[in-house]
Amino acid sequence: MSPTLSVVTDNNLKTAFPMAETVAQKVRRLQAEARQLAKDHVKAFTEAMTDLEHLAAEIADGGEAYSPGIRDIARRLAEDLDSRAQTVEAISARG
Repeated sequence: MSPTLSVVTDNNLKTAFPMAETVAQKVRRLQAEARQLAKDHVKAFTEAMTDLEHLAAEIADGGEAYSPGIRDIARRLAEDLDSRAQTVEAISARG
């Protein structure tokens, strides 16, 4: 004897077969992802600037172990990086 078959209806087809993402939804999602990635990248950039600022300050204060020209460049770079990192953070905070 063969099993009896019956028709089962699913009145909630949206959950059974969710609609594919529309092009507009995909564009919005990808734009949001790109904005988040850009924020993450800028954060990594400012962290690298801060790390380099600390390294330059150490060399600038390193005394006679470093030649005067290198200490001077490191000192100027440390000063410049501080203000540049603050500028990048201020700009990224706006948007």
